[in-house]
Amino acid sequence: MHVEHHSLSTDFPEKREQLQKLCQENPTFARKAEEYEAMAQRISSGENLDDAALEALKQEQAALKNDITKQLKHSSGSCCGGCGG
Repeated sequence: MHVEHHSLSTDFPEKREQLQKLCQENPTFARKAEEYEAMAQRISSGENLDDAALEALKQEQAALKNDITKQLKHSSGSCCGGCGG
């Protein structure tokens, strides 16, 4: 089963510069971005994943994307909805 690859720059085209800056300045964010990209690659390749494993990986990626989205909002001065600020 082939699934289209979605990179962070595809998912957040208006935030490309912010993504690059955060990856350069924040090692934790950079690791999350790399993990997201690796998951996207695994999902798109379908590398020996059964339907249950593929679905679990998609859910894990979605949770990671939510975390990345919160960090993007927080770094741009918007309320991320989870920091209380």
